[in-house]
Amino acid sequence: MTSADARMPTEPAPGEATLRRPELRPLWDTLHSRLSSGRPVTRVRLGPLDDTQREALADLLGLDRLPDARPFVPLTRLEEAVTELSGRTVRDIVSELVGPLGDRAGERRRQQDERAELWTWLAGHETVRAQPALSDWAAGCRAAGVVGGSVEQTRTLLTDALKVLAELPGQAEPLPVFAARVLSGRTHTLDDGTPLSALVLRALATLYDTVPPQSAAQRRALWARAGVADDELSATVLVGGLRPAGDGLLAQVATACAEAGQAACLTLAHVRYPGEFILSEAPVPVVHVVENPSVLALALRRFGPCCPPLVCTSGWPNSAAIQLLRMLADHGAALRYHGDFDGEGVRIAAYVLDKTPARPWRMTAADYRAAVALNPGGPQPGRITQAPWDLDLADDMAEHGVAVVEELVAEVLLKDLAGAAQQRRRPDWS
Repeated sequence: MTSADARMPTEPAPGEATLRRPELRPLWDTLHSRLSSGRPVTRVRLGPLDDTQREALADLLGLDRLPDARPFVPLTRLEEAVTELSGRTVRDIVSELVGPLGDRAGERRRQQDERAELWTWLAGHETVRAQPALSDWAAGCRAAGVVGGSVEQTRTLLTDALKVLAELPGQAEPLPVFAARVLSGRTHTLDDGTPLSALVLRALATLYDTVPPQSAAQRRALWARAGVADDELSATVLVGGLRPAGDGLLAQVATACAEAGQAACLTLAHVRYPGEFILSEAPVPVVHVVENPSVLALALRRFGPCCPPLVCTSGWPNSAAIQLLRMLADHGAALRYHGDFDGEGVRIAAYVLDKTPARPWRMTAADYRAAVALNPGGPQPGRITQAPWDLDLADDMAEHGVAVVEELVAEVLLKDLAGAAQQRRRPDWS
């Protein structure tokens, strides 16, 4: 054999030439589609076939007459014919003539598994677990489906949204500055109208139990409520009985008000730039935190200059409140939080416990039942979500259907504070 002969393409075997007849192309195309379904195939239906295609099919199957224009072809009979002609299987021939076979059923199962894993991951994410109100948002994301049909793209978007939610409340930064800090320099990712911005705002609306914002003004207001684009003077937090040592402005303002038996209204600027601020190391100072200003007012009225350290979030804590609590914890304080026993109060408590090292203070299911026994005629609690610190609390609130606002248990709280006040032998923590 010459080198030229060696380079010549090998001619197909006579039987395989029969299989490659153009008239049989509809057969192989149909088989390719059916075999790629991933489901069992016992026969295929062809057609409509023209006369030449019917003749080619009759020759292949060894029929003594032409098949119908839309015939059913048993796969077993076809396998026999293909094996006899080529010694190969139908799958081999179809793969060679049309292309690799797929597995659409397997691909659908894989995609379903990927989607199920995605939603399980979202529902179990630490940010969602810490703030169970976000489980409704997670369920809404699942109902909306994957973005652009892509699980990977959806996971990336949700990961970014969870990063943003974990960083809220913001630090009084403009939205682009906040986005750049949280999202690795992507300044405009949270601009109005972006998918991520819409996703985060839906989460905030769910968290705050408000309707999703419809206008640009409403969206700006919701961001501001979450501490983004807030200014250092508008965000304030009330404190009483706080006497840190040091010559910093925050320490001086808080101490002067505490010695006068008055509340101090600290701005975010005070908290961000406190100057020298010292808490004693022993014993560990305990700072109690309440939701409502009226409870702080009652405590100051009761204890005056002897009031133990008390912080008030005034409902949903803003950036000033969260940063003050974090700063107190960083300086060694133990934080104890109490709020309303209603749906929003539980969500606020979960938010505070997630964003700071605070621990619940008389916020258990047993505390709720005792409060209801004394105040059985309260209003409805509103939308109830799980309390991560006590899984029985939501069930008990749903069963009793009664909200107990913080003011109604103020005497119980004041007794705890009286004990804390008695332990303080002089008006500082030194």
